Amino acid sequence: MSFSYEVEPPVTAAPARASVPAAGGRDLPHPRREEIRLEGVLHALSDPLRLGIVRELAGIGAGELSCSHFELPVTKSTTTHHFRVLREAGVLRQVYRGTAKMNGLRRDDLDDLFPGLLDALLDAATRQAARLGDG
Repeated sequence: MSFSYEVEPPVTAAPARASVPAAGGRDLPHPRREEIRLEGVLHALSDPLRLGIVRELAGIGAGELSCSHFELPVTKSTTTHHFRVLREAGVLRQVYRGTAKMNGLRRDDLDDLFPGLLDALLDAATRQAARLGDG
């Protein structure tokens, strides 16, 4: 009798993530600019709630808004999930300022990697909202 065994490839460490220093040592992992992938950005923006968050952040320019600023019609844990998806895709930068988790759009990174994409998506979302009466 002969048996053959498949040897699993060695587990490799995930790519290092850049972290933002945070108050009290609470660092949040963010992808480095070169790690941001188009399919991840498009996936993150495919959800209407996440797209709404990004639209609101884009409307304030280079500023930041706390998570609690957004009144989303979902539970707190689901809200946290939506912000995590946006952060891990490289769309948002999140940092703690005191006890607040602040959110800023990574527009410079997105515009450098995918010129015109964010503006085109935001414009299309605005036109759709007007067409559907969603403001």
